[in-house]
Amino acid sequence: MPKKLLPAGCAAICILIANGCSQSGSSEAANTVVLYTSVDDTFAKQVVDAFTAQTGIKVHLLGDTEATKTTGLVTRIQAEMDHPVADVWWSSEPMGTILLDQAGALEPGAMAGMVADDWPDALHAENWSWVGMAMRSRVIAFAPDRIDEPPTTLGEMIDPKYRGIIGMARPQFGTTRIHMAMLADQWGIESFTQWLVDMEANNLRLYDGNASVVQAIAMGEIDIGLTDTDDVWSGQRNNWKVELVYESAHDHPTWPSLGPTLIPNTVAIIKDAPHQSLAKQLAAFLVSPTAEALLYESTTHNTPIDGTLRALYADDVLSIDRLPDYIRAAQKVREAMDVCEQVLISP
Repeated sequence: MPKKLLPAGCAAICILIANGCSQSGSSEAANTVVLYTSVDDTFAKQVVDAFTAQTGIKVHLLGDTEATKTTGLVTRIQAEMDHPVADVWWSSEPMGTILLDQAGALEPGAMAGMVADDWPDALHAENWSWVGMAMRSRVIAFAPDRIDEPPTTLGEMIDPKYRGIIGMARPQFGTTRIHMAMLADQWGIESFTQWLVDMEANNLRLYDGNASVVQAIAMGEIDIGLTDTDDVWSGQRNNWKVELVYESAHDHPTWPSLGPTLIPNTVAIIKDAPHQSLAKQLAAFLVSPTAEALLYESTTHNTPIDGTLRALYADDVLSIDRLPDYIRAAQKVREAMDVCEQVLISP
């Protein structure tokens, strides 16, 4: 759980120092920009409301369900490529964004100049069609009243002592989808397949979303689960008995780890967006220190990328020194999903 949240006034201060304050003219402020997002409604609305308060620009926000988030909206954007409806895409993970970029659904170069020059290369497309920001982490959640020593690596989760008490979200959607692709990329398909086979043999239980995994732990259906940091902290806010551990770095011969698996939000402008000028203003706001501060201070507690914010929150942010190659991992999505289907969905 985060050590502490800074006072709400900090976000207001960040708004004052953010780039592009109150630039919208009165005619544009009366218009509406369309945002498709897989970010949870509570957090998306908080950021969007701050944007509207700052610019006067209204935002029509379209989300998706917990079970199909990201995947459903990616499919919709692809279907609308000949007649775009959305202006801006804000995803809670990078894989769908990368796939949209490869399909030609995002505006090349549209995000250039919106973030600092030292933004990590792993967190933007080479042609600046998208930018990553505000990161969550995959974690191992557990019931502290039933588990004294939770596993700290994915390889430990195949131990027979955890048989029938581990769960995760269905792998076809959301951050579990990207996590599986990243594991397939890091371990290789053979080792990834073996891990899934061993997890299935250990009676892994599947749920409709990461929040459902945390709830299942709180309700006593399972004792351990793979989920995201923000879902654990939201559960704790509901007074659920659930804690988390980050995966530790280790040199296992089959299932090594670099440490916590970090998942960035991603922002992009849709190619041929109907409201280009408004889209640029919204996209710039979403990757600004203001938005990152708001997300950090919320219960989602995302780790910011902006250097000023990282210095401000230095005692309470995850390291971004060793980020994975998200674009390379995206190439493993289809193969990883095929393995998940074969092993977990229809064994």
